[in-house]
Amino acid sequence: MNKNLPSSQKALSLLFECGCSKKVVAHCKAVSALAVKFAEACKKNGQDVNVELVEVGALLHDIGRSKTHGINHSIVGVEIAQSLDLPECIVSIIERHIGGGITAEEAKELGWPVKDYLPTTLEEKLVTYADKLIEGHRVVPLIKTLDKFSRELGKKHPAIDRIIMLHEELVPLIGDSDANNHSS
Repeated sequence: MNKNLPSSQKALSLLFECGCSKKVVAHCKAVSALAVKFAEACKKNGQDVNVELVEVGALLHDIGRSKTHGINHSIVGVEIAQSLDLPECIVSIIERHIGGGITAEEAKELGWPVKDYLPTTLEEKLVTYADKLIEGHRVVPLIKTLDKFSRELGKKHPAIDRIIMLHEELVPLIGDSDANNHSS
């Protein structure tokens, strides 16, 4: 699988070539750095994880923001990734990183192709989780992300529960990795 992955340098080039702003690229770099830290912690704890896929997938997760900053940036990102002939494992990370994932029912409400957009692989989950802990290019506590989602979507929105479940699933695998204890 790794031989089909673009290098991290190529991934950064693709972001710029597609028209991502410096701000989006800085965000993607920060998500990638945190996701790689999590992946390495998982590996150290005996998990089978493709660290290179996590790094490159995290770099490219917001490639759709080159065209839109709406929630559908993941759908646009998938179209871009497919047009660039990126491997399916990268396309899946781009497609499934929104919130804590989106169900088929929610996708239908959004007017998206009806299917689940929930992260399923460890690599998808690590990128999704790292993305929720980065605001701009800084690491933020999970509670800050949850508060933001509550304000924007309402306190009972299912995305909040999915993010909490992702946190509860991943923390035992990554340790606390001090992700929620510092800002960069």
